[in-house]
Amino acid sequence: MRYDFLIETYETERIKVLSVWSEFMDADMLIRPRCDDPRGRSVGEHMVHQCASEDGWFRDMLGIDVNAPPLPSPETRLDFIQRYAEDSGKRLVALRCTTEAWWEERVKFFEVQRTRAWVMTRRIAHTAHHRGQQMAMLRMLGRDLHSNYGPTADTGGLPQNQARTIYAYAGLEALLTGEAAGGTKVRLPGGGGRPVTERPRAT
Repeated sequence: MRYDFLIETYETERIKVLSVWSEFMDADMLIRPRCDDPRGRSVGEHMVHQCASEDGWFRDMLGIDVNAPPLPSPETRLDFIQRYAEDSGKRLVALRCTTEAWWEERVKFFEVQRTRAWVMTRRIAHTAHHRGQQMAMLRMLGRDLHSNYGPTADTGGLPQNQARTIYAYAGLEALLTGEAAGGTKVRLPGGGGRPVTERPRAT
């Protein structure tokens, strides 16, 4: 099917969301970019937004309802990870049963009409946007970062430094099992003090 790439992208994006959430600590849930500025979402509120927003888009725009409350109870870091993993897994199963005609049907997107393929593309971009904000939060907290798309300063630096892509876990099941056990992420080698820039070196 010509829209398989959207299903495959959603499959990997949900794992990337959970990978970033696994990098936070339980004590981080109430932390904001600035503690005296309520405008910036806390770590926990980012998780609330991801779960509630994705549930609403899939249910109201794409017509996929997982028939589950979008938020966990209690709202702990691990409970958010498990809730989103379960619900996004059900959405993935439903997406795999779709047809090209389903993807090309126009549906209501807020105040306009768009195809489901368009809505899904926008949903993936929306998720990536917020995941980037969360990764910036991890840096503000002084944390090391495993790969999410490619190398990081903690996996060896930039590609030109022959840095590796090192994910925190080998896959979704390993992530869920590892985080339930208190965290068993792959160890990081560090960047060796190399500057994190693509700027050409002065000659």
